[in-house]
Amino acid sequence: MKKYIYIIILILLCPVLIYSQTADNVVAGNWVKQKFAKGSVPPFSFVYGGKMSDSFIKTWDYKAEKLKSDEKNVENSVFTYSDRQTGLVVKCFVTFFTDYNAAEYMLRFINTSSLNTPIIENTAVINNVFSYNTGGKFILHHSLGSNAAVNDFQPFDETMSVGKNIYISPNHGRSSDEAALPFFNIESPAQQGIIVAVGWSGKWYADVVQKDDNSVSLKSGMENMHLTLYPKEEIRTPKICMLFWNSKDRIDGHNQFRRFILAHHTRRVNGKIPVQPLSSAFELEAIPYPCDVHTCITEESAIAHIKRYELFKFKPDLYWMDAGWYSGCTWENEDGQWGFNVGNWTVDKERFPNGLKPVSDAAHAAGAKFMVWFEPERVWAGTQIYKEHNEWVTPQPNSDNNLFNLGNKDARLWITDYYTDFFKKNGIDYYRQDFNTDPLPFWKRMDTPDRIGIAEAKHIEGLYAFWDSLLVRFPEMIIDNCAGGGRRIDLETVSRSTPFWRTDLEQNPTGNQCHTYGLNLYLPLHGTGMSRAGNYYVRSAYGSTAVINWSLNRSNNETIQSYQKYLDDFKRFREYYLGDYYPLSAPNKYFMGANFWLAYQLNRPEKKDGIILAFRREKCLNETLPVKLCGLNADSNYELVYEDEGIRIIKSGSELMNGLELKISDLPGSLLISYKMINK
Repeated sequence: MKKYIYIIILILLCPVLIYSQTADNVVAGNWVKQKFAKGSVPPFSFVYGGKMSDSFIKTWDYKAEKLKSDEKNVENSVFTYSDRQTGLVVKCFVTFFTDYNAAEYMLRFINTSSLNTPIIENTAVINNVFSYNTGGKFILHHSLGSNAAVNDFQPFDETMSVGKNIYISPNHGRSSDEAALPFFNIESPAQQGIIVAVGWSGKWYADVVQKDDNSVSLKSGMENMHLTLYPKEEIRTPKICMLFWNSKDRIDGHNQFRRFILAHHTRRVNGKIPVQPLSSAFELEAIPYPCDVHTCITEESAIAHIKRYELFKFKPDLYWMDAGWYSGCTWENEDGQWGFNVGNWTVDKERFPNGLKPVSDAAHAAGAKFMVWFEPERVWAGTQIYKEHNEWVTPQPNSDNNLFNLGNKDARLWITDYYTDFFKKNGIDYYRQDFNTDPLPFWKRMDTPDRIGIAEAKHIEGLYAFWDSLLVRFPEMIIDNCAGGGRRIDLETVSRSTPFWRTDLEQNPTGNQCHTYGLNLYLPLHGTGMSRAGNYYVRSAYGSTAVINWSLNRSNNETIQSYQKYLDDFKRFREYYLGDYYPLSAPNKYFMGANFWLAYQLNRPEKKDGIILAFRREKCLNETLPVKLCGLNADSNYELVYEDEGIRIIKSGSELMNGLELKISDLPGSLLISYKMINK
């Protein structure tokens, strides 16, 4: 009797289980249980020995295990699929986040046999169709990567059509290089969707297709893979993260994802998210050509920079030594440029006879941290590493540029130990890693026809191991991830680092505004350079972190007091960038134009406050912009403070969400309004 009751209960429950995956409310935990259940075809695919995995994966040995998690609200599992015939094992490491409707996973291909495996190719870490009860148009919200241009991180809202695919991938071998950012939002006609993040710092791809009025397919993984694994060899794939959201406004999904990133993919120091620093890059005033800060900075001039800031009572959180401190860099000949000496990771004794320790001591005495620039993955011909460890570098035809192979374990361990010793001896707190080359041609050169993608896979995994080791050895360190600007921003890198310098576009306030507008849709932590004084220019560079990159002289009519206020204001408002983000002006075709307004809101519902930041550009004819605020309590009152004039007004949340007129008289000009909830 009990058996029949159990069968009846299962029959009644089956529609509910199916509905949870096909209705307007996908539950990540249920999706994981269904897709990785025994006897199911998992939501990944690959071709093995010429056959599609869907045709054989259910015949392989299957094992499901729960893994221990030290993180709150996290459930970890590993699902293992084993081929007895060839010894290939595919382990799928899955994480479900109980406090967010999100799940992520990656694969490891392991050859347990004593022979080479058949060819593994066309791997899609995610290969799944998502269906909804409501039919209509799907919209893919995706963005450009970084190209040192005004339109870096520009968002696009692309309406899909049945049968037409949208294929996105970075142009080269870095994850957010030029054409694509590895964060995107698939909006369904059912007022819900999926924010997808790819964790892979190389050449990834995503292929999105609307299958019919009610469903969309998603495929994503590493773009170039056609390889055999040697005996006992293993590699990992990209990580795919999906956050399922349900709302009338897709921006709510973006804000859920921003909070998710802070909760589960942001490095903690002493159990807390560290305040992102206001940095000061060292500068040299009135130096003749061809001298520049990279070739002419010295121990004395660096310390003088710190002392000068102390004299003016400027208090940055971090002093930043950029490229050129190492041996070989000199203004006296072309070969002395900073880029031609990467691989000489010894301090230039002529300019820094005592190493960098006196500079770090001066920064620490001023109450600041000290950060130094490195580019470990690039080695120029003739430098120290090129001569002493040539077996670890891969050349590029007709070039002196070489790639340091982080995929080689001996090379990675050596450079990890070398940097560890260097950091300790020189008092370095934070580490800035740059990467100013496309690694894809090097990886292709290293591969053989039956090993396409192996160099990339091992290099990327080596990069993560290198960073992880440094962060274990220096638990209070922050890694600044540059890569020629923001060309390597993805789920894996943001989990370990912050892009303090998200683009190499400098002295362009319109670009700064646009970059913040676009990147804020997914990430709360990023920054750029403050290259010019003045409220319009400084506020254009606002974010959770920033770099002071201006020259201090009389020619710009600024005073010590005005500079002090810029710094104090930034420190006061940077915490708001960890709150919820609402674009207030639409990114239309005039998004980057000089005749356009740009405005956004940052709201902190837990603290019941926020800010509004707006910019009227130099050719904008309209003095006013009507906006509607978001995320407020309609029945509460809010005090608004116009920061420049000191004017205070009180409006209800209902009034503000129905409309607020922003007015800027200056061309160009900015408007900063702070607000907080008050009692009626």
